[in-house]
Amino acid sequence: MTNPQIDYAAMAAQWRTERETTLKATRAELIAQLRALGISEVTAEYEGYGDSGNVEDVTVQPAEVELPEALVTTVGDFAWSLAYHHHPGFENNEGGYGTLTWDIAADSISLDHADRYVECSYSYDEGL
Repeated sequence: MTNPQIDYAAMAAQWRTERETTLKATRAELIAQLRALGISEVTAEYEGYGDSGNVEDVTVQPAEVELPEALVTTVGDFAWSLAYHHHPGFENNEGGYGTLTWDIAADSISLDHADRYVECSYSYDEGL
């Protein structure tokens, strides 16, 4: 039985391209909905650790506009997906967190992200 070579780099590139296509389509749908509601800015706080995570909070400007719950969920999913696209695996181990800020008028997104890690300093001395 032959074992075909698996090109993991090609698979990863294909997945990345598919994610980018999905993110662009979702972004276009969301921006139309948000502009129709008069939203000028969206902020989403996210956090992940221990192999899981979620979007903690989604807020909009002007603050008096209340997003429908389904749209809050969709915006949160988009924020998580975009953060994951740029920082894959950030939810693993000690995790990471950040804030996505989307200027709706300019269609410009800023991602302020931090990864947590554990640092160790080890030494071994014998026969001192």
